[in-house]
Amino acid sequence: MINNSLFKKVFLGLTVIFMASCDKDFNEIGGDLLGDNNFELNKQSFSVTGYNQKTGVVQSNNLDLNPLGIYNSSIFGETTANYNTQLTLAEAVTSVGANPFIESVVLTVPYFVDNSQTKIKSGSPSTFVLDSIYGPEKAIMKLSVYESGFFMRDIDPVGGFQQLQRYYSDQNSDFDNFKKPNRLNDSSDKAQNDEFFFNATAKETTTKDTVTKVETTTYGPPEMQLNLNKSYFKTRIIDAINSGKLANNDVFKNYFRGLYFKVEKAGTSPGNLIMPKFKEGKITIKYNEDLVTTVGGVTKTTRVKKVIQLNMTGNTVSLLSNNFSGSGAAYENLPFTGNSAAGDDRLYLKGGEGSLAVIELFDKTDLKGYTSKGVLTGPNNISDQLDDLRFPADGKKRLVNEANLVFHIDAAAMASGVEPQRIYLYDFTNNRVMVDYAADDTDKTLDAKKGKVIYGGQLVKNATTKRGVTYKFRITNQIRNLINNKDSTNVKLGLVVTEDINKSTSSKVKLANSFIREVPTGSVMNPLGTVLYGGNSSVPADKRLKLEIYFTKPN
Repeated sequence: MINNSLFKKVFLGLTVIFMASCDKDFNEIGGDLLGDNNFELNKQSFSVTGYNQKTGVVQSNNLDLNPLGIYNSSIFGETTANYNTQLTLAEAVTSVGANPFIESVVLTVPYFVDNSQTKIKSGSPSTFVLDSIYGPEKAIMKLSVYESGFFMRDIDPVGGFQQLQRYYSDQNSDFDNFKKPNRLNDSSDKAQNDEFFFNATAKETTTKDTVTKVETTTYGPPEMQLNLNKSYFKTRIIDAINSGKLANNDVFKNYFRGLYFKVEKAGTSPGNLIMPKFKEGKITIKYNEDLVTTVGGVTKTTRVKKVIQLNMTGNTVSLLSNNFSGSGAAYENLPFTGNSAAGDDRLYLKGGEGSLAVIELFDKTDLKGYTSKGVLTGPNNISDQLDDLRFPADGKKRLVNEANLVFHIDAAAMASGVEPQRIYLYDFTNNRVMVDYAADDTDKTLDAKKGKVIYGGQLVKNATTKRGVTYKFRITNQIRNLINNKDSTNVKLGLVVTEDINKSTSSKVKLANSFIREVPTGSVMNPLGTVLYGGNSSVPADKRLKLEIYFTKPN
């Protein structure tokens, strides 16, 4: 009875504390006036200026993902994506036996798979659907893989080796000019070179039981699989072992400087583009050699099988070339920096070496001007709209419940285009994340496009047409800080497409200037683009970009 009574008292006390805590949290949003029913819930729209900003050439080395192929956009023209990577030794190799003979040299790079559409079968080939592939299905291209002659440094010698080396999206000619002359994927199978396509056929693996000798075949996710020239690797790899070229990675990376992947059009095919798992790529060299043993004075020679694995885990660079002739002419003719005064009616977001949108909240009119204590002083570079929220005429403070930016897609412009699944809004002035982004911890996901679900930026589709309609961001904390902290700066915001919403690092632009110095790295990785409506007065009211704030106003 005593224990039971004590339990009830403790439980009652905890309940009171919990309710008080909940009430405190609720009041922070709605205010302590809610209980007296003397409040008014309002929605108000505010002006937003958005204008285009091209990035120019961007830093594109050591990205998490790299495109490969040719992508044609009805708005942004044609983009060709080549790739260069260093190779690293899975294990050091210091010696080779007599009479080495290469059985096979196979390059493999896995593809991403759309698990929602893939059908896994037992005992027979599975039907896989490739993910992150853009353009006509099975469009052929000419693919050439070369040994790279360009040494990719870790540290930049300019400035006394104090910074990491940067490589840029426009350096394709540098790597192309330094490639070795021999094409490594010279198989008679044209699907591996002159008529290459991204094949979704399941990877077939056959194993044999060492006891029963029964063979079992399994089917896994598809991958790029190229047979490389055995004679070339006999000379460059096997014959170099005894001279110490494979003794460690520092020596090896200077000796064999990597691979250069080059794509070109094949006939009239437009080609297509994919985001392969290059970081999981490898070259597997299977060979055999003599093993000489002496037992009891008897010398015996046997053939043994050996394997050398070269991984694609060194320095890398995406090499991008844009061709704006034809469909991309209008985009190419856009100014480097758009109309920063009145805003642009359309906002063009393009990944890679592309463009972003600069967003300025509230109007630019400032006729009043307040001190931080609410005293009228004249113009102060703060918009009247923001001043009115900070210092309401009736003296009653507005409590912000939610603040949203909703971007409407130009459906006509994007009618035949591939729509990015995710876009990213950030602090453009300081090249850093916004407070609402940092506060959203819903990023514990394996899918790089599905984190930060509260913050937003997901593509919202029409249920009937399955085409994109809007992207929405919740910037409630950003607006609260602007209103409540009178010294807060109304920074410019940047808007880009992104390949990874959880990645917030920045990459340099090659020709930094007063308009732009960096871009989000997630945008450099993404090959797509989209067209959104801006906040210009010429845009139809129902499509116009606005800041929508829901707030509690005391009566």
